[in-house]
Amino acid sequence: MTDIVIDPISAVPIYQQIRDRVVELIASGRLREGDTLASVRRMSTAFGINPATVVKAYDTLRADGFVRTNRRSGTVVARDPSYDSSVVDLTQWRARLHTLLAEAHAQGLPIAVVLQECARSAAVFEADVSAREGD
Repeated sequence: MTDIVIDPISAVPIYQQIRDRVVELIASGRLREGDTLASVRRMSTAFGINPATVVKAYDTLRADGFVRTNRRSGTVVARDPSYDSSVVDLTQWRARLHTLLAEAHAQGLPIAVVLQECARSAAVFEADVSAREGD
């Protein structure tokens, strides 16, 4: 939870910020399969937000297959980068990517700039992952 930072004045909804930070923690290896996330009550208290906001973030993570929840163990990471990618549904991922690209284009960004930013972001992400794996 200490690795999650939210910006209450951001245009990005808080539930989405929480969801995105958890995905980033999973991708970076700081959260691994089986790790427990903070309870809804604890997370909402720590950030001073409505518990329903945390529930929405966790529900989104669950729908995307990143976490699972049960009464005994709470909300835990369901998969991490070591997950068998052959069972990942690329259709849903491609649809989200398409929407992100459409947003960039709708905001007037040329496709060439979007592709440059994708390449730059991928390189930074790959360097971060490599650095973590070397730890």
